[in-house]
Amino acid sequence: MSTVNGRVRHYGAFYGIPEMAAGKHDDRPVILVHGNCQAESLRVLLAGSETLGARTVRLPPVFEMSATDIPFLHRLAEGSQILLSQPVSDNYHGLPLGTDQVLAMMPAGSRVVRWPVVRFSGFHPYQAIVRDPQDPSRNPPVVPYHDLRTMASARTGTDRSSETVSLEAARAVADASRAELRRREREQCDVAISDVFDAGVAGDMATINHPGNRVLIELARRMQLALDRPADAADPGRTLLGDVVAPVERGALRAMKVSGAGRRSWQVSGRRVRSTTVHRTQWRFYDDNPGVLEAGYRRHGTTLEMLGLL
Repeated sequence: MSTVNGRVRHYGAFYGIPEMAAGKHDDRPVILVHGNCQAESLRVLLAGSETLGARTVRLPPVFEMSATDIPFLHRLAEGSQILLSQPVSDNYHGLPLGTDQVLAMMPAGSRVVRWPVVRFSGFHPYQAIVRDPQDPSRNPPVVPYHDLRTMASARTGTDRSSETVSLEAARAVADASRAELRRREREQCDVAISDVFDAGVAGDMATINHPGNRVLIELARRMQLALDRPADAADPGRTLLGDVVAPVERGALRAMKVSGAGRRSWQVSGRRVRSTTVHRTQWRFYDDNPGVLEAGYRRHGTTLEMLGLL
């Protein structure tokens, strides 16, 4: 590439930067780990194994890839034999980034193992992801998550932020979230992880879609077993997906039968952010963007009802 900016250097091996193309003369099989931000965490854990018998390459997350990345993906896939992928639909964002499409770029007989996008709401029953109908890539301000209480506040004009979840509602949300994850595992995946939440521990989810290290390590070990390798993935000594950590209510922990005092504030890039700051800022955001609010109600109506917010 003509310009080596920070992003290109970060994914240097993917872009073929010579000094960063680790394993250039390494004849071990290449494993591609394809998906969202969870994919890179899984790759890190697999790369740390001394018994993997393969090498990995850091890929941009699928939601960041653009048309200019496709030739580099194709080049890398042509030299790979194993694909570990979250289920990605064909022509994702209008590009040939689907799991089956990437597999088709690889040599005949290449192996694919599909693993789930880990999304679980048991620890954060009020948290939601909502896509802006006008710009699906746009996040709400302060943190990239929505709170159903803030949405209800904006919809009704009455502040609902002080409401706490009942045990019954928290269990209902956790059960529904677990059931949805299991459905996706059955229909789309070769490896499952939902059972770890049957006996969860504090820190298993930093947010609804950022698993903690315990969950990621267990998933990595199951992937190793699926590849007929020893399940020796180990903690890397740092939190893999801890840039954003959401508050956790005691009621949610009790419903999950998890001990702990909960968390009242957000942590964003190591900085403490008050929940009230997020609530007030996002309420104003909904006032200015009613289409996002309506999209949230359409998508999460069942959960809003479970939580008594309708």
